[in-house]
Amino acid sequence: MRTCWTPEEAATFLRHGAEHYADQLTDLFEVMLGTGMRRSEVLALHWSDVHLMDRKLYVRWTLAAIDNGKIHLREPKTEASRAWISLSPRVITALHRQAAIQMNAHPDRRLEGLVFARPGGTPLRPQWVLDQLRNRTTEIDLPKIGLHDLRHTAASIMIAEGIPIAIVSKTLRHATLAITINLYGHLLKDSADQAVNALSRALDQAQTDRLRAIPHGDDDLPLAA
Repeated sequence: MRTCWTPEEAATFLRHGAEHYADQLTDLFEVMLGTGMRRSEVLALHWSDVHLMDRKLYVRWTLAAIDNGKIHLREPKTEASRAWISLSPRVITALHRQAAIQMNAHPDRRLEGLVFARPGGTPLRPQWVLDQLRNRTTEIDLPKIGLHDLRHTAASIMIAEGIPIAIVSKTLRHATLAITINLYGHLLKDSADQAVNALSRALDQAQTDRLRAIPHGDDDLPLAA
């Protein structure tokens, strides 16, 4: 069973980061929870693929590790993964914050390279990011969670909010809708209950409207011959 935070737990974690750290990891976790991006995607995100005016970013690279511990960039494995992601106001704010920090640090005030990186511009190491996630989670006594579980948390929150599973699948950039259903079908029971209940209400209302339309009373009886 995957560990997913509730919306309240996710919000508590993000607030803790903002109040006690206010660093690039705070914004990185905001982006992950706000988009459902994979760990490998957000760590390989380039500023050239971020379009804040259009409120979108494009996934063009992923971060991959090889046997000797070195990391490198490569293209996403599937065509579905190479797609645009819409950005919420919260995520845009986080990215604007990082943009301002990096532009102020650049001699020519340029915005280039990776969105989240070490001081020299090289990618953050996934294990270090995971360690920081675990440390911050422990500080506020939240359930233990992994980096990929942030993606599952984003998905579970969307489903709980009633977003259609097809839209959730598109947002997560799964290759097929079946993948999304296999992963999160167990979360759809409430939505299924709501659907059949809505169907029942519609039929009941139609039947009631039909009965009201049928004439009643003595005035409507045929006159005796």
